[in-house]
Amino acid sequence: MASRRRAAALAATGASLALILTACADTGDGGDGGGGDGGGEAASFEIDCAPYEEFGDLEGTSVSVYTTIVEPESVTQTASYEPFEECTGVTVEYEASREMEAQLPVRVQAGNPPDIAILPQPGLLNTLVTQYDAVLPAPEQVEANVDEFWSEDWKEYGTVDGTFYAAPLGSNVKSYVWYSPSMFEEAGYEVPETWDDMMALTEEIAASGAIPWCAGVESGDATGWPGTDWIEDVVLRTAGPEVYDQWYTHEIPFNDPQIVDAFDTAGEILKNPDYVNGGLGGVDSIATAPWTDAGFPILEGSCWMHRAANFYQTQWPEGTEVAPDGDVYAFYLPSQSTDERPTLVAGEFIGAFTDRPEVQAFQTYLSSSDWANAKAAATPAGGWVSANNGLDPELLATEFDRLSAEILADPATVARFDASDLMPSEVGTGSFWAGITEWFASDASSQEVTDDIENSWPTN
Repeated sequence: MASRRRAAALAATGASLALILTACADTGDGGDGGGGDGGGEAASFEIDCAPYEEFGDLEGTSVSVYTTIVEPESVTQTASYEPFEECTGVTVEYEASREMEAQLPVRVQAGNPPDIAILPQPGLLNTLVTQYDAVLPAPEQVEANVDEFWSEDWKEYGTVDGTFYAAPLGSNVKSYVWYSPSMFEEAGYEVPETWDDMMALTEEIAASGAIPWCAGVESGDATGWPGTDWIEDVVLRTAGPEVYDQWYTHEIPFNDPQIVDAFDTAGEILKNPDYVNGGLGGVDSIATAPWTDAGFPILEGSCWMHRAANFYQTQWPEGTEVAPDGDVYAFYLPSQSTDERPTLVAGEFIGAFTDRPEVQAFQTYLSSSDWANAKAAATPAGGWVSANNGLDPELLATEFDRLSAEILADPATVARFDASDLMPSEVGTGSFWAGITEWFASDASSQEVTDDIENSWPTN
């Protein structure tokens, strides 16, 4: 079965056999949790098979999944499917590509969609529903799970025109800055608590002759998205959450003066040759530097700070220790004051294009606390969290993951979902991605770039 193939893949990564999750026995016993000390050793994990028995005998069937979750994250992603495969006899056929956002609509129009797609943007869900009528409403078992384990906001992200289509999956905290604790300590630098503190630190590092920041937005067909994260985080900090909401819903134009100001504020770092691009080149190199590698100059001492989400933890080279006293760690991207904590979040959603019993059963599994805890147990190196309230934080592998989970669960966090993921795909994953790349690669001004993006907004 596929589970044995994934066991071999996990063994190739050097993970212990304890990582291979123990599925429930034929009796259907098992709790909705697992052991583990959360310190990086994966625990065996059992699930209750009963919820999947109502879909009938699924032995020998298969479900195809299409996603952007590529290696190395794909190893733990596929391992998390094993309890479901063992319970049901279903084989999950996994296909991953960084070009999925561009290719999925093509496959839908050609009549060749996958059974399930892991959608990285609610905007893409909206496009697939409103333009192609391709995604099926979620079955009642999935909606019941989401009502139990997720907040109303997260359910709303998977809803289009009042119909619930797509359950949330993983969740990301994007408002982080990666750095080297030892470099900071040796230089006598403090982790900044406000935006002004961070800018003062940036100037101090530059005055020493070093380049403070490194960045890269190249990501195949998805090139540009890390740059849009920068802008979204700054909009939250300079204009505030209400304006942010008006921006992504187009209640104000994309080139509203408050948005142009946010571009200019980000540009004080990203367009300043004295501040970027440490170890990688000049300002224009941001457009071509792969996002996967853009933080690596920190390890070489040629860059001091790199803004990237919690999942960047999985991108560091093998052997890199992520800890407050390790090779690298991350601090919260400061707000304008210590009284505010705006946080950019993101996540994936499960869209189904077929309604066979095995597909609905797999949707049900992915929307459950079973899957969230299996995924946590299958991720011993860390780099994954979820806003699923059935997730046992003790199963999370690292202190950093637990910090992200605390931020997601904290009612005081003013969280906003990635705006480019919520905008119409023509803009969010189209002109916004392309425009921010051009902003780095050329002398185009913030006004010119935002004008072009505004002109691309669909009229209906």
